[in-house]
Amino acid sequence: MPAALPDLDAALLRRLLAAPHGVDAAGDHGFADDGETAAFPANGRALKPAAVLVLFIDRPGGPTMLFTQRTAHLTDHAGQISFPGGRVEDGDAHVTETALRETREETGIDVSAIEVLGELPYYTTGTGYRITPVVAWSPAVSAYQPDPTEVSECFEVPVQFLTDVRNHRIEQAMYKGRLRSYYAIPYLQRYIWGATAGMLVSLTRVLYAGLGIDAGPPVRAAADSGG
Repeated sequence: MPAALPDLDAALLRRLLAAPHGVDAAGDHGFADDGETAAFPANGRALKPAAVLVLFIDRPGGPTMLFTQRTAHLTDHAGQISFPGGRVEDGDAHVTETALRETREETGIDVSAIEVLGELPYYTTGTGYRITPVVAWSPAVSAYQPDPTEVSECFEVPVQFLTDVRNHRIEQAMYKGRLRSYYAIPYLQRYIWGATAGMLVSLTRVLYAGLGIDAGPPVRAAADSGG
C-alpha cells in the first residue's frame, strides 16, 4: 500500500491537481466490461453536462469533505450520498459556476469564501451524465441550511479516510438480472458508492500521481447475491 498523503492545504492541492497525472476520464462501470457507459456516445444518446463541487473544508484536525444526503422522495438517486452539484444550465458560463451555484442552493453556505483549485477528469454515469468534478477549498463552515426539496442532510468526512486506498472497494450486486460492479467507500454508518465513490477514487489517483506515487487498485469485495 502507498504511504499516506501528506497534510493537505489549498496550495498543495492546487499544485497536485495541476501536475501531470495520466488519470483518464472514468465512468460508473468502466471496469465492469459491460460496455454500458462506453456505449453512450455511440448509441445516439448525448451525455448531459453536469458539475459537482469536491469541497475540502479547513478543520483543526485536518481537512474534511462535504457531502449531501439526498431526500427520499426524489425521482433519481433518492436517499443516496452525493457531492453538491447538478446539471449545467443555459445561463451557466462555466462548469465552475454550475458547481458553486448548486452548492449554494443545496447547502446554503457562502460560496464567495470558496477558493476553486482545479478540476478532475470528467466522469460519465449510467444515467447519461458527463460530470465535471470541480475541486475547491473552504474555510471552516459554521452551519448548513440544506434545501429540504433536495437534501435531507449535509455532513463531512475526513479527507484522510477518503484518500486512504485501503478504504476503496469495488463491490458487486445483482441488478435487473445482471451482475453489476461499482465503487464503494463505506464510512461509519454512511455508504458512499457509485459515481460519488468513483470520483473519490479518481481524486486519490490524481493526488498520488502528483507526488509520483502509484495509488494502486481498489480492493475488490465479494459479490452480493441480493438486489
